[in-house]
Amino acid sequence: MKRVVVPGGTGFLGRALSRRLLDRGDAVTVLTRGHEVTDGRLRHVTWDARTLGAWDEVLEGADAVVNLTGKRVDCRPTGRNVEGLIRSRVEPVVLLGQALVRAATPPPVWVQSSTLAIFGEGGDGIITERTIPSGQGPRQMVQVAMAWEHAFGSVADEVDRSVLLRIGVTIGGADDPATKRLASLARWGLGGPVGSGRQWMSWVALDDVLEVMLRAIDDPGMEGLYHVTAATPATNAELMATVRAAVGRRGGLPSPGWLTRLGAPLLGSDAALALTGRRCVPERLLAEGFRFAGEDLAAAVDDAVRQAHHA
Repeated sequence: MKRVVVPGGTGFLGRALSRRLLDRGDAVTVLTRGHEVTDGRLRHVTWDARTLGAWDEVLEGADAVVNLTGKRVDCRPTGRNVEGLIRSRVEPVVLLGQALVRAATPPPVWVQSSTLAIFGEGGDGIITERTIPSGQGPRQMVQVAMAWEHAFGSVADEVDRSVLLRIGVTIGGADDPATKRLASLARWGLGGPVGSGRQWMSWVALDDVLEVMLRAIDDPGMEGLYHVTAATPATNAELMATVRAAVGRRGGLPSPGWLTRLGAPLLGSDAALALTGRRCVPERLLAEGFRFAGEDLAAAVDDAVRQAHHA
């Protein structure tokens, strides 16, 4: 049995990872801004993600820390919101680094989440781990991600092994937020291509994300930067057609770029999430023999829609 600490473990990915760890017999400590609760091998410990405190004792002797802390990016890209996105990622990373310095027996591995949105608009070119982010693009994507990764790089030496996972749009599970929103738009008859429809989406099945995280925890040979995304990115037009098919709609109204930019703020969202894209591939995972279970977009979307419906 391993003991894994999951800061930010109350979100979509965190809940799924905790369930998977518990299913295989591990003990999980979730760092949360909520109440402290213990339920068997699952423990919730309160922290504010900004200051050191009694919570840091959970790191002592743990086998791994998997940090998933950060506000959801699906919000209006105001200056205040963007600064909030940066703080919600950078401050917990720096804080964890400080706590690890104080630990007599720190976890041997730190697994840190990041995002492929660091590349902004990537065009049609193939993007691998060897591709250097240009730093150009929507601030709510590029600058947030770069600040996040810079913070991790500044403290990652506090553990023996660090793994940075740039995760694509994750599809799967009953509470998958991306598929829920797209499925709702398709049901309303708004499931046509967004903008040109040619922008690429790097997607990945939830089960594959979880398997990569477990491998990062367990495999001492896994270290450094990895792209966590299916080897078969899809265009926005392909994605929307797949979502329409999953909810039983033959057609859907397209959303031109100008209309998307106008409508997104009314929905409390960010048009850039749909209008920018990147064609990323998991070069390192493939080279190291990782086998993706979810390589078919239609199957992944169908499964996510079905689980959400039953839930």
